[in-house]
Amino acid sequence: MASLINQVTEIEPNEGCIASAMQVLGLKWSALILRDLNSGPKHFCEIEHTIANITPRILSQRLNDLEKLNIIVQTDGRYSLTSKGSDLIPTLIQMANWGSKYPN
Repeated sequence: MASLINQVTEIEPNEGCIASAMQVLGLKWSALILRDLNSGPKHFCEIEHTIANITPRILSQRLNDLEKLNIIVQTDGRYSLTSKGSDLIPTLIQMANWGSKYPN
């Protein structure tokens, strides 16, 4: 039992860390929105065109969700990452590396 506890604390130093990250990255489309905003601020229509199969309604909801979590900010009709959002980019890079290594 002790070794299992040690394994958990190696991955998650504080209980709830992974759950907190999943509140952001676990929402469908959120990771792709963050991917797109990593290259700079974008208008709604620019994001919509780069994510296949996302409806305007769902995109609007996800953008609102990410704004409420202070992951992105909207200024002059363009969305961009906050510093909190930028801190997720290394995680997305690791996800992309894993997806490249183990494609469906």
